[in-house]
Amino acid sequence: QLDLEESGGGSVEAGGSLTLSCTVSGQPGNTGAMAWFRSSPERKLEFVAAISGEVNGGDPYYASSVKGRSQISRDSSKNTMYLKLNSVRPEDTAVYYCAWRRGRITGISSTDFETWGRGTQVTVIS
Repeated sequence: QLDLEESGGGSVEAGGSLTLSCTVSGQPGNTGAMAWFRSSPERKLEFVAAISGEVNGGDPYYASSVKGRSQISRDSSKNTMYLKLNSVRPEDTAVYYCAWRRGRITGISSTDFETWGRGTQVTVIS
């Protein structure tokens, strides 16, 4: 059974950086596509970034809200995916979820991913 666990959340000052991790168990870490989504009271669940499996090139995809100040990556040796977010803003405050799907990325809607972590809270302090 595939399980995803996020870590790295917490409080960070506006303008600072944070790195979130998502550890995968029950599946080789280089298979499938993975993504980050976030949810806050002000917004419904929204796409943040995604990365294809290594066998499909490991290509990254970013939402316009984080493009240019974020980096998604994965380390198959550690079965872990990462999201580094720089120049954080108060509007980045949310619960961040990692998600996984088998095969290639076919879309960036939450319904395009089949397995989810439980989330980690990020709070940006202005």
